[in-house]
Amino acid sequence: MSHEHFAACIDACVKCAQECEHCADACLTEKEVARMTDCIRTDRDCAAICWDAAAFMSRGSQFSESICRLCVEICEKCASICGQHQTEHCKRCANACGQCAEKCREMAGATV
Repeated sequence: MSHEHFAACIDACVKCAQECEHCADACLTEKEVARMTDCIRTDRDCAAICWDAAAFMSRGSQFSESICRLCVEICEKCASICGQHQTEHCKRCANACGQCAEKCREMAGATV
């Protein structure tokens, strides 16, 4: 499958990875950084899987469906954790994670 087939999902993954990277960095500057630990760790995991998912789809890998399924799971967890915080960066991150999970779910279902 060509990377054009995956374009919307790739875009969502890249946007999510960028928001997660930003959120993790911004969390480190919060006054009560200790209460942001789960958020930071999950942001880092989510960014990593999103970057990887975008790369797998960009090269039309046979494993794109599998990585998209894992991406859904991690994005949903990250959205849940970030959604517990009132900071603007966490809100943006939770939103991007939700959109990415939706696109990855569609992609994994579309390639079955």
